[in-house]
Amino acid sequence: MKNLSILLLALILVNSACNNEERIELFNGENLENWTIVLPDSVDKNSVFYIDEGVLHVGGIPNGYIRTNESYENYKLHLEWRWLEEPKNSGILLHTTGEDRIWPNCIEAQLMNGNAGDFVLIGKGVGITVKDSAYRVESEENRFVIIPKFEESSENPAGEWNSYDISVSPESIKLEVNGVLQNECRAPSKRSGRICIQSEGGPMEFREVFILQ
Repeated sequence: MKNLSILLLALILVNSACNNEERIELFNGENLENWTIVLPDSVDKNSVFYIDEGVLHVGGIPNGYIRTNESYENYKLHLEWRWLEEPKNSGILLHTTGEDRIWPNCIEAQLMNGNAGDFVLIGKGVGITVKDSAYRVESEENRFVIIPKFEESSENPAGEWNSYDISVSPESIKLEVNGVLQNECRAPSKRSGRICIQSEGGPMEFREVFILQ
């Protein structure tokens, strides 16, 4: 009986810890006041990134991104996306640091059609280990390194919503696309930074963008 009581207490404590995760809404459904839009100066930024009926619309052209004003570490990011026309290219930029440029120093969770779940390392010095292989960007002249996803594409067709669940800790980053584990890395060289959503290719929408900490 004593052992059963200890087990029940442990389960209660574990459940309480899980329920104590703080949910932080990255979009308030009304405006982009907690975000910074990065696009060429000649572009009307509000025509590329805007919220309509609680959904973030991303134009896709020209290349650019929207980033959180705050930096984050050790979190679970959830977001949902869909392509409005022909699926093309985009990405979620993690641990973004340094100057705003296209593209900033970061670890990208790929959203390119058919490749959602790839890692893309951007910027000199950025590195991760996947399975038994270490990857690192060695120079600014060749500042992109792509690490393919584990499984066949788990994306839905254009017009249908997809989910990305990204678990980030100082030791690892895990990418799940529609519930399928597509990639996982260890020993990321970058452990914190801003979160960005790219405009790169074609129109798409995002909803339910939040983190758990």
